[in-house]
Amino acid sequence: MTRVDTEVHPVDEVPRPARALVAAVQHLVVMIATPITSVLLISHSLHLDDGTARALLSATLLCSGIGTILQSGGRFGLGAGLPFVMLPGGAAVVLFIQIAQQSNPATASGAVILTAVAGILLVPVARRLVTRLPAVVIASMVVVIGVNLVKVAGNLITAPDGHPAISAVLLAVITIAATVLAHRFLPPGWRRLSVLLGLLLGTAVAAAIGQFHLQSGSGLIQTPQLFPFGTPTFDLLAAVPLLVFGIGSMAEAAGQTTLNAEVVGKKIDTAATVGRTIRGDAVTSLLSGALGGATMVTSGENIGLIQLTGVRSRYVTALTGVLLAIAAFFAPIGRLVNSLPGPVIGGTAAIAFAMIVASGIGMFERVDMRNDGVLITATAALTAGLLPILTPGLYQSFPADLRLLLGSGVTMSAVVGVVVHLLFARISARPPYDGSPTER
Repeated sequence: MTRVDTEVHPVDEVPRPARALVAAVQHLVVMIATPITSVLLISHSLHLDDGTARALLSATLLCSGIGTILQSGGRFGLGAGLPFVMLPGGAAVVLFIQIAQQSNPATASGAVILTAVAGILLVPVARRLVTRLPAVVIASMVVVIGVNLVKVAGNLITAPDGHPAISAVLLAVITIAATVLAHRFLPPGWRRLSVLLGLLLGTAVAAAIGQFHLQSGSGLIQTPQLFPFGTPTFDLLAAVPLLVFGIGSMAEAAGQTTLNAEVVGKKIDTAATVGRTIRGDAVTSLLSGALGGATMVTSGENIGLIQLTGVRSRYVTALTGVLLAIAAFFAPIGRLVNSLPGPVIGGTAAIAFAMIVASGIGMFERVDMRNDGVLITATAALTAGLLPILTPGLYQSFPADLRLLLGSGVTMSAVVGVVVHLLFARISARPPYDGSPTER
């Protein structure tokens, strides 16, 4: 008889309920700060009233949950079928605020919807273009993604003036150290809890020194609202910056999908999987726009956590999506998570995001860095991608639309990397000059 291989890949494995719940909670803790922070930024920048702000928080958490379920499930052509989480894009939030301030929030919602529709329509073209990115460019993009996320984590540690107090730095260090020590000394089965244990210890220390204060509030339920800013206004010219970002985010989706598959050891049909990732992003963004939220993107925030915990199941991140959807309607959860000290969340996130940088560096081992073209391509892509991250004011004097494009590190890394790669490929394809006269 022929032996049938029934081994299930770790990505498709359904963990025991208790293990899945603990792992899902860790994913939730690591990534939930981003949607909450994005809503706070939007509500403060646009001076939203309390009811609208609560509705926007509910909508953002709900869309993050639905998007995470779609990307993890990979059903009906929506989502990669990989352990992904969905978040509002950082640059997309800035663009949403800019459009709302220059026009009005209804126009910003219209821009989100237009970008989502464009994303759905462009999937057949995008899946062919973005999957032809050279390996060296993808590796550069992954490093840039990781560095950008580490910087975001670092901003949670600093004070509003950019100068963190000693206690904030110590809380972050304690959280990181506790995570590392737990992973080093705990039995193998408990190492998967290292991130959560580090966060709990950091929070306990924060409470002991008086830096953890649970936010007050009596409400139990919060709900999203359809078109909270009124009927969306579809202004194509106003939406251009967000449309440009949407095209750039397709390249980022390709990098995120490749990285995720690499980390979990899953062989994928890259073109088809990237297409499903982009379509899942666009459909979730369409819902987000209708509920007043910003453009949603598949995020690499949980990839470092996957490497640290060793839990690769997409059903765990799908469960995270369910928890996010529940949190969207349960007001006390938002208050509790939003009460966690920034330095503790920043320390937890920083160590997870640094793993992404390490993954990108590891991807360079698969390309021939001794080749001048490959080396210069990597150098140019990293330069273009890291400069706007490490020097935020670099393009401050440029026109607004151009500044936003040049300031997107991942987009610039992809564009410059591809251009330099093609330049060297064209030069290497020329036949050597043999001294004969040129034909005219």
